[in-house]
Amino acid sequence: MRVAVPDLISNSYFPAVAAVELGFFRDEGLDAELELLFPVTSTMQALRDGQLAFVAGAAHATLAAFPEWQGAKPLVALAQHMYWMLVLRSDLNVSRGDIKAVKGLRIGAAPGPDAGLRQMLIAAGIDFERDAVEVGPIPGTNEPGVSFGVTAARVLEEGRLDGFWANAMGAEVALRRGIGTIVLDVRRGDGPPAAQHYTFPALVTTDERIQNEPATIAAAIRAIRRAQKVLREDLSQATAVGERLFPATEASLIDRLIERDLPYYDPEISEDTVRSLNQFAQDAGFLSAPVPYDRVVATQFSHLWSE
Repeated sequence: MRVAVPDLISNSYFPAVAAVELGFFRDEGLDAELELLFPVTSTMQALRDGQLAFVAGAAHATLAAFPEWQGAKPLVALAQHMYWMLVLRSDLNVSRGDIKAVKGLRIGAAPGPDAGLRQMLIAAGIDFERDAVEVGPIPGTNEPGVSFGVTAARVLEEGRLDGFWANAMGAEVALRRGIGTIVLDVRRGDGPPAAQHYTFPALVTTDERIQNEPATIAAAIRAIRRAQKVLREDLSQATAVGERLFPATEASLIDRLIERDLPYYDPEISEDTVRSLNQFAQDAGFLSAPVPYDRVVATQFSHLWSE
């Protein structure tokens, strides 16, 4: 049973990574293995094509392979809120929260996450053509096994970009090397207020699996919930997972990144969350009209969020 993430050396989908690596899927009777498949749009397409059992990725990216929310659903939130950060070159001396500083800059972003950045900049009054803002792929991130955030920090250091939109691991690496400054941490309230609620990390599967294997779905949700609980209680478990999967530098950072994220480890996918998700998807051109809550989320398993 393949569980895929679009970025591995990261805090973004860590509850799912931990649930596999710490044996919580196995304890639920599921023989799960972790797979890195970038970008998230391709990850969702692989789910659609039957190559994967679950995807841990951005909830809105489901629409890249399942238009109008037909054929797949988020099962449980890995954490709350949009979770990428905007990092700009430190020599630009940009103040925290100064979103207008992107004017005239080249910003690297992955397919899927880039929609969050674009909509946020539009909401802040940025006109991409008038303000000469370029948002595009980061060189080297399409190579097999590459971690997006860490690679983004390296490309920034090489001077090939002015900034990047990526996970907290990439931001932390850039910050510690003195090459980048965190300008927007949207999860914690930077940027236009609505941006915090554009999307969130979720465990996603197909409607077919939901219908045919409800016991498997329930087991996977319980594994995620257990991972969230264990990480809240014992950060050394995050370090243990990092030491198995990450390079040494990133392994040494993961516990503090997870500690910062713990307040957001809430598995619930609320109706308000889905309303915001639908609105963002419409504004970004991924969805033609709002879709009812119970057609977006596998609500028959919602009782497991609070067990």
